[in-house]
Amino acid sequence: MENMTRTLDAKGLACPMPVVRTKKAIEELSAGDILELVVTDRGSIADIPMWAKNTGHEYLELVEEGDVLKHYVRKGGEQASDKEESQLKTITNEEYIEIADKGPVTLIDVREPDEFAAGHAPGAKNIPLGQIDQRADEIPAQGEVYIMCRSGGRAGMACDTLETLGHKNLIRVAPGMGDWNGPVE
Repeated sequence: MENMTRTLDAKGLACPMPVVRTKKAIEELSAGDILELVVTDRGSIADIPMWAKNTGHEYLELVEEGDVLKHYVRKGGEQASDKEESQLKTITNEEYIEIADKGPVTLIDVREPDEFAAGHAPGAKNIPLGQIDQRADEIPAQGEVYIMCRSGGRAGMACDTLETLGHKNLIRVAPGMGDWNGPVE
């Protein structure tokens, strides 16, 4: 890609760090500037476009070069950098376990299928972040819906996306499976 303003090397970092580093790097750019993000985390294939969409930046493209992924993001107008995350409700892993022990709950795990297969909270349904908008109809519109990932970052982005699609009563579980001490399926 031509006309890149800055390259950010985030190879070897796993979720949520590529998004965290991207957010910080893009804050230093001017509106219209292009950031090249170089990563090895395959979860970024869903995470970076969703983050850009939710924060008012333009996701341009993904270039795969072997195990290296290059994302290109154009910084949106100045209002984009000031856009705040929604005020979504967040509970801890421990709070979620207490709630789940009392009866049936709806838990959506937005990690990638290989992460989900390696172990997930009992009863969780896997809908990867990159598919959340296309599969939103699989998520109940009534009642509380708990959203989980590895660290809370993707869960927050999923909640933001679902809110824009009209879903209510979304609760992020953080820090998520990366620090999970409960039962695993």
